[in-house]
Amino acid sequence: MQIYKNILVTMDCSPVDDRILEHVTQLALQNQSNVFLLHVVHSHTLDEHRALTRSADTFLGEKSLQLLKQGINVKVVQRSGEPDKEILQEIQDGDYDLVAMATHGHSTFGQILFGSVSKTLKQQISIPLLLLGPK
Repeated sequence: MQIYKNILVTMDCSPVDDRILEHVTQLALQNQSNVFLLHVVHSHTLDEHRALTRSADTFLGEKSLQLLKQGINVKVVQRSGEPDKEILQEIQDGDYDLVAMATHGHSTFGQILFGSVSKTLKQQISIPLLLLGPK
């Protein structure tokens, strides 16, 4: 029985992404799932947007190739804007059975200062959310 047909993995193109990808790889292989790697480019200028998009293209290309080599069907999705809003919109637009993301483990002060995409997702989505800490 296929529990998770389509898994959305939110990625910020940082080292914590490797942790969630390790876990999602096993889930995808067990369930023969499609994996969607989502990155939201959050920029303030056109030059910054171009640079961040190029960097994300490279990073996501490498990660998707790793998954493809393991026999996992993978698609890269990029959006632009506020991460929490764009992730929620992607979830609404797509047909996902699971959202997976790694957290950075910010302190309480960091959560207040930077906000929390994971907190927003926990409160606003109806599909399962897999959160893995950085360690």
